[in-house]
Amino acid sequence: MTQLPIVQVDAFASSPFTGNPAAVMPLDAWLPDKVMQAIAAENNLSETAFTIPTVDDPDADYELRWFTPTVEVKLCGHATLASGHVLISGETIRFRTRHAGILEVRREGEGYALSLPAWTPAPRPLPELAAGMGGDVIETLWRDGGYAVFVYRDEAAIRALTPDFPTLKTHGDILLIATAPGNATDIASRAFVPGGGVDEDPVTGSAHAVIALWWAERLGKTRFSAFQASSRGGHLGCTLDGDRVILTGQCRTVIEGMFTL
Repeated sequence: MTQLPIVQVDAFASSPFTGNPAAVMPLDAWLPDKVMQAIAAENNLSETAFTIPTVDDPDADYELRWFTPTVEVKLCGHATLASGHVLISGETIRFRTRHAGILEVRREGEGYALSLPAWTPAPRPLPELAAGMGGDVIETLWRDGGYAVFVYRDEAAIRALTPDFPTLKTHGDILLIATAPGNATDIASRAFVPGGGVDEDPVTGSAHAVIALWWAERLGKTRFSAFQASSRGGHLGCTLDGDRVILTGQCRTVIEGMFTL
């Protein structure tokens, strides 16, 4: 038997049972991909993050990969924040990723600041996806790599959504982002990835990496507040800094143990 450390963290959460749970598994070397995928399926969380220490890499402390219960993903914000929470020893920690470059987590107040690439979407008609999302969609946008944005009139409209998950799943692994002006925050959102094994994601850092520039232009400011209106809920601070999006939030460790193979 092999035992591997595992930590479960509620990310973008000021208290347990809020935010987005992520499993973090620090490894000495990569396991076979099929084993990491099976572990993520066993954990059955939106994402399981796996890390290994870098060797002779002046730009990063660890390599980082993320898996949903069914697929490996290109970018995951909340599991990166959770990995930083588990592994940080100084003021900052940097992760090398396969598709999103170098990601940094630094301490900020009682929480952390996470630096992600700003992945800007462009207007595109998405009639089939919009029909699957439901509600009165005002505008649709697309970012290559599988990111679709649906703009609604207000927070109430996105809270009322009941997407057609079986139909949306047939379109593949797409992050479907519903967003609108917020009630108590500048913006609100919900995020769905039925084709990636996650019907609704509780709090999604990568979604805010996609919508930050679009909202900054419409709000007329580069720093704003966000709320993801899932059943768990989560608050994020968003700052557009050139070609980067800085997301702030807190983390809470809820489980520590060993995973036995």
